[in-house]
Amino acid sequence: SLAILKDHGLAGVTAGLKNYFGSIHNPNKYHEGRCDPFVAEVFDAPPVRSKHRLTILDALTVQFHRGPSFHARWADKYGGLVFSRDPVAADAVGWSIIERLRAAAGLPDLEGERRAPSYLRTAERMGLGRADPASIETVEETVT
Repeated sequence: SLAILKDHGLAGVTAGLKNYFGSIHNPNKYHEGRCDPFVAEVFDAPPVRSKHRLTILDALTVQFHRGPSFHARWADKYGGLVFSRDPVAADAVGWSIIERLRAAAGLPDLEGERRAPSYLRTAERMGLGRADPASIETVEETVT
């Protein structure tokens, strides 16, 4: 999955897992409840889960507020990429990037706006990967 990391007005965060909403009919029907449990359930479908090998998040420019549409005021040229074999961990790392950018801009966190991507915890409970940042090993590399 190659997804653009963005804030999402209904889901909280859209990244690798939610990227699979593009493969289902009428995804607009599944945004209720911050897309929870629907994002996790779509990923858990055998045609998706059995073929998924790597999540890549494009965090070169991150829409950290008022997404998923582009608003220059709320976009940051973060300049990053996230790679993970664990799709839930990739999205959790993406969420943390969005939260850092929101804090730097003086915005409340997604929990405070009642938009935290709860589908990540659901995905973890379903055994799809790790959502707890304390259990995710991250390695940051600067490429020149």
